[in-house]
Amino acid sequence: MADIGIGSSAPDFDLPRDGGGRVKLADFHGRPLVLFFYPKDDTSGCTAESLAFTALSEEFEKTGTTVIGMSPDSVKCHDRFVKKHNLSVVLASDEERTTLEAYGVWKQKSMYGRSFMGVERTTFLIRADGSIGTIWQKVKVPGHAEAVLAAVQNLIR
Repeated sequence: MADIGIGSSAPDFDLPRDGGGRVKLADFHGRPLVLFFYPKDDTSGCTAESLAFTALSEEFEKTGTTVIGMSPDSVKCHDRFVKKHNLSVVLASDEERTTLEAYGVWKQKSMYGRSFMGVERTTFLIRADGSIGTIWQKVKVPGHAEAVLAAVQNLIR
């Protein structure tokens, strides 16, 4: 389990993304990055979160910030999700769960009395220097994308 906190270096990643190609942390050095981890494509909470970040994508772009969503779903699954909901955020696929584990979001969860491993909905704001600026854990979707945008705007002031 990763032990990362505010001020620590963001764990590196280089993963396949929706639409083909790869996305890596190094591509964003020198500008802020929002990395939101979510459990599964096309489920109600994950869809609402992805749509909220998509709705604010122009505002994030104005700050020079890229938003990346990440889950253990395949690129093919991400492509369907993006197309179905017309998403504009980048979706990275971590089927091996190495990045999910590096960020400490692959956790023991329970639902309806059953325990299982899964992604704990978490968002990281990574500063331009590659350090962690803010962490939102156990995210509740309503109002979350707006709170992240406000944090980004405060960071660049």
